[in-house]
Parts: sequence; structure tokens; C-alpha cells
Amino acid sequence: MDNIVDSLNNAYQEFVVAAANVLEAKETSGAQKTAATDAALENFKQKWELFRVTCDQAEEFVESVKQRIGSECLVDEATGLVAGKSGQTATGLPPISAVRLEQMSKAVRWLVIELQNGSGTAAGSAHSHMSTPFDGRFSEDSAQ
Repeated sequence: MDNIVDSLNNAYQEFVVAAANVLEAKETSGAQKTAATDAALENFKQKWELFRVTCDQAEEFVESVKQRIGSECLVDEATGLVAGKSGQTATGLPPISAVRLEQMSKAVRWLVIELQNGSGTAAGSAHSHMSTPFDGRFSEDSAQ
């Protein structure tokens, strides 16, 4: 994370220096278009693009961290690691295993993919070889 912050800071500083160089070149040339102003503008454009790319990379990093934290919180809550009472989460639901949570997550992803592909039914193309419709419940559900 420190590298990302340092990269963002460096790109910003270079961008600000390039902007100042454009203003200085324009003032020196008497607001006329010269090779110096063109060079300063080209440098400014390059630093602007570099700054934008660096901002995008920082934003991607922040989004990935947000997703990771969200996933960890979901797993913690679902597995009971954030227990308010003995054996129950703050929502009052009994904890489930991380393996079961992953299985349920995969089942939901498959359903979403099937719906996006326009299969129209939950037992669509990926499960068409099955003689019975797709059942989102797991064998553990009957025990609870």
C-alpha cells in the first residue's frame, strides 16, 4: 500500500511541476505558440496521463481491499466468529461452516451465470443433464 501511495504522490508532484512549466513557458513566450510551449504542453499531457493511470491503479487497489474486507466480514459472520451469544451471530442465525458458505456462493454464481446466458430456468444449460431440477439446498440442511 505504501508503494501505491508513493506512486500516487510522485505522479501528482510531476503533474503539478508540468503544469507550472506550461504556465512559465507561456509567460516567457508572451502567450505565443513556440517550440518551448509545445514541448511543455506535451510533457504536461504525458504527466496528466501518468497521473490518471496511477489514480486508476490506486482505485483498483482500494476496491480490491474493500471486496476482501467485505468477504472476510461475511465469512466471519456466517461462521460465527463475530458471535454475540454463544453459538449465534449478531443476526441471531446459527453459524455455518466456511466450506458450506463457499458451496452456497458457488451455487449462486452458477445461477447468475445461467440467468445471464438466458437459460431462463435455474436448471438450465449447465444442469440440463440432470434428471431432477437443481436444488440449492445441501445435505446439511436436512440435519438442521
